Amino acid sequence: MTDYHVIIPDEDYQIVEFRQDDLPGVAVINRALREFEPKVVFSWHLSVMIRFVDLIEQGMPSQADRDLVDPFGDMLDAKFKGDSPDKPNALFLARITWKGSRELIYRVFDPEPADAVLRELIEKKTYPREFDYRIDNDAEWKLASWHLSACVNNA
Repeated sequence: MTDYHVIIPDEDYQIVEFRQDDLPGVAVINRALREFEPKVVFSWHLSVMIRFVDLIEQGMPSQADRDLVDPFGDMLDAKFKGDSPDKPNALFLARITWKGSRELIYRVFDPEPADAVLRELIEKKTYPREFDYRIDNDAEWKLASWHLSACVNNA
């Protein structure tokens, strides 16, 4: 087993506005992860897709829906990262709002704790809006390439 020396960067957000399928989208991306190494330590890509219900123009969520979903996202952020800021289990990559949905994306060290959190929420039905999630092994960070390159291109 290889030992790595990991320095967790402070989150540094960039807002990226985009259009896809002729609908507007807004991404908040942690640009501190562009240069982060060793990426292999956080080799799992976690995506949580939350469905908004109360939409306004062009598929964007109403303020009421954002007020309901934002604290849920904050709770997930804390649970995924864990109790140790120096040794978090997950790194925030991006939050994307587009076409009636919010996607929360993390790079994860150990997928089991994040999976357990999400399974418990589903089992107990303790969530404000329906959601789906995926955890994929992605040691080369290919699933994060759009986010990190969009951040660079709009810096």
